[in-house]
Amino acid sequence: MNITFKSSYLVATAFYAYSTWILSNAAKVLGYENDFIEYSKLYRNIIEEFRKEFVSPNGRLISNTQTAYILALMFDLLEEKHIKRNVDVLIKLLEENKYYLTTGFVGTPYLCHVLTKYGRNDIALKLLLQKDYPSWLYQVTKAATTIWEHWDGIKEDGSFWSADMNSFNHYAYGSIGEWMYKVIGGLDLIEPGYKKILIAPYFEYFDYVKLRYKSIYGDIIVDWDRDDKKITLKVKVPVNTQAEIVLEGIVKDTLKGIKNEGVLDISNEDDVYKILVGSGSFEFEFEKLK
Repeated sequence: MNITFKSSYLVATAFYAYSTWILSNAAKVLGYENDFIEYSKLYRNIIEEFRKEFVSPNGRLISNTQTAYILALMFDLLEEKHIKRNVDVLIKLLEENKYYLTTGFVGTPYLCHVLTKYGRNDIALKLLLQKDYPSWLYQVTKAATTIWEHWDGIKEDGSFWSADMNSFNHYAYGSIGEWMYKVIGGLDLIEPGYKKILIAPYFEYFDYVKLRYKSIYGDIIVDWDRDDKKITLKVKVPVNTQAEIVLEGIVKDTLKGIKNEGVLDISNEDDVYKILVGSGSFEFEFEKLK
């Protein structure tokens, strides 16, 4: 069996595990106990076989591609003792490629999420902000207002990748938008339908971020800006919902706005503030540790 087939089987098995995990959790939520037990067992068996087939005893993947490492890390398919090695290899592959991605439809949606998961938002930003092919902003330099099907839908010389299969409005690579919303804007859900909302922005690099999401309860707005001295965060939480706002690395005694009406609870542990708010508009101001 050659390495190409091995790589294809690795990808297929990774998604088999992920799909089974989703099915198992859906059964649990819906109260189908027997299905939950059956698919949980299948999920564990798939992971065991994945490790036997595609991971060496020392934790090395048989496929040395960005996508292989992304899927193994994103779907929690590796033993705990092998995680750091594979994160390091993924970062090395990105460094060797001068922080350009080599992923397609399968790996791209998860790449920046994996980097965030393992504390490397700095590298995720480097990927996002590249302007040469292949990158998201390369398309912007070619006057794109939508995401293309191919990284080089329009080539450097102005010619088309193909005249027959060359969509200029394609979601797959546009999945980076989810990462931007969840990490840079910091918007995620705690309970389904954004009944309870998580707001935990990544206050780096950009001077300001303005985000609006139309939930079933109404608009959720996250609006933050920063200068050399302070960060100002404004949020709008729709009616019949709550939000937990998480702020890390704040200079002691600089957080303002926590006494506003609608702030339900606040805790601080290891320089991480968790502020629970009800519906309404809120503004917080603070200094962040360097």
